Amino acid sequence: MPLAPANQSHLIRSSQKDEYYQSSLRNTANEAFQTLAAVLSALQEGLRFQVCSLPVGSKRWLDWRREIELLSDLAYYGLTTLSGYQTLGEEYVHMVQVDPTKHRVPSRARRSLFVLLHSFFPYLLEKVLVSLENELEGGGARQRQAASRSWSLEAWLRRGVQRGVGLLPEPQRRACLPAVSVLRQALTLLQRLHVALFYLSGSFYHLSKRAAAITYLRVAGLQGDDGTIRSSYRLLGALSLLQLLITVSLQLNNYRKKQRARQEWQLHRNLSPQHTHSGGGPQGASCMLCLEERRHSTCTPCGHLFCWECITEWCNTKAECPLCREKFEPHRLVYLRNCS
Repeated sequence: MPLAPANQSHLIRSSQKDEYYQSSLRNTANEAFQTLAAVLSALQEGLRFQVCSLPVGSKRWLDWRREIELLSDLAYYGLTTLSGYQTLGEEYVHMVQVDPTKHRVPSRARRSLFVLLHSFFPYLLEKVLVSLENELEGGGARQRQAASRSWSLEAWLRRGVQRGVGLLPEPQRRACLPAVSVLRQALTLLQRLHVALFYLSGSFYHLSKRAAAITYLRVAGLQGDDGTIRSSYRLLGALSLLQLLITVSLQLNNYRKKQRARQEWQLHRNLSPQHTHSGGGPQGASCMLCLEERRHSTCTPCGHLFCWECITEWCNTKAECPLCREKFEPHRLVYLRNCS
């Protein structure tokens, strides 16, 4: 049968079908692990299975849930792509993987690279970013004891991040925390850019396939006008790029406004009489963020008071109250004049 390049609709339907079967495999693996953990815990404790199965099994399952899902995805692609077979989604839309020459199936090295980037790399990146963010925020101390007792991959990554962050001085730690947030936003924008380019070109639906240079050919003559389908997706891609440009422009504008406000605040604080008066008088209430005397008191919508500079810098990374964790927009902060 004649073969033709797969268009956007084929790639999207194939991906959706694969995600459906991967989800079913994950659910089955999670249920099996939860039941097995419950039985082993009951045998170790010498208790009746009906009494202790749910709490202990659920706790161990929560500790290993992401690793179980990772192993399920690796098993799915190991039995299909790595073994040289079509995935269920590819078989559903009658298409096969090819290398950049369009005449051969991808080599085992190319397929292995795709599986690692598609399944293992997102897991690894998410774990590293979460551990780094917790450690920079100071929340890693509470997890250090649990990490020392655990032998999971997540605990190993957390210990590595803790050792790396421990080598940084305090000013660099404060500078790295916003950088983690910026990196998360950049990854989201990169994914949106990739999807928009896919709508325009119709070549790579996943970043992992773009990195491995794996494309698809389908059996020709099974669907209607291919040119009409590609034209429709190109229009969607152009609109997606326009939306992405608007989003990036708004974020850059907000960043410039925050930088300008921070510079104005630094100038205002240096010129403020409150900043220059001697420390011999009675001290006011302290700020819970800097643990110093509160300067230019600012109130959150939930009623807690902080320094203006402290709470605005906090809101650059997390739009919530540091004490009660109530969510709010930064523009709802109220600067209190003549309040100590």
